[in-house]
Amino acid sequence: MASPSVLEPRAPQGSVLIAGVGASQGVGAAIARRFAAGGYPVAIAGRNAEKLTATAAELAAAGAKVAHVVGDVSKPADVARFVEAAQQQLAPLAMAVHNAGSNRWAPFLKVTEEQFESHWREHALGGFHLAQAAIPALLSRGGGTLVFTGASGSLRGKAHFAPFAAAKAALRAMAQSIAREFGPQGIHVGHVVIDGGIEGDRLLTFRPQLKEERGPDGLLNIAAIAEAYWVLHHQHRSAWTLELDLRPWAESF
Repeated sequence: MASPSVLEPRAPQGSVLIAGVGASQGVGAAIARRFAAGGYPVAIAGRNAEKLTATAAELAAAGAKVAHVVGDVSKPADVARFVEAAQQQLAPLAMAVHNAGSNRWAPFLKVTEEQFESHWREHALGGFHLAQAAIPALLSRGGGTLVFTGASGSLRGKAHFAPFAAAKAALRAMAQSIAREFGPQGIHVGHVVIDGGIEGDRLLTFRPQLKEERGPDGLLNIAAIAEAYWVLHHQHRSAWTLELDLRPWAESF
């Protein structure tokens, strides 16, 4: 029989930073809620000050120890502030999550260089900056977890999504490289492929009918997504997951 240390989550130690948090009904906020419920202090970061402040207030009202920082993951100085806030205001960093970036549909011949570069900056460059800022902090405490929110676009480029697919593929490849370099040093790197529509504010604001069209559990539940991040962080190091696919039971793939 496996020892309890293998089967049971370790006691919360250190802070959790989620970069890419906006509205309360979003993946980033859901991850923050899950870890706060598990006893971790959480630092949340995002570009929209109004949404970020409101989400931080909700977390605090629910009893979470929370810090929030407005900034852009594509800017190294901002990301340095994210890590500093987690470490100085809360506790030594135990986990960092890159959850930032948008997805904009466009016919390829209509895509501008600026639009293509914007996707790359949000996803690939943002992930790079967070990794470079978080890894030294994780190494200083003997290890930790670094997770990137990916997408099925990293595995296949659908028509009209070339900038998004290119950026997500770059993020995935970087995650693989980092995992191979820093896994032996105690850092668990995870890449979560989210394949399907997410039942959150971003999607349902533009397509409110989609939830009914897809039927029960036809969209990814944000709390269920967050649970996967919780599991990744608490995996025993003898069986770490690098890549995890999440999709609704009824999703075609």
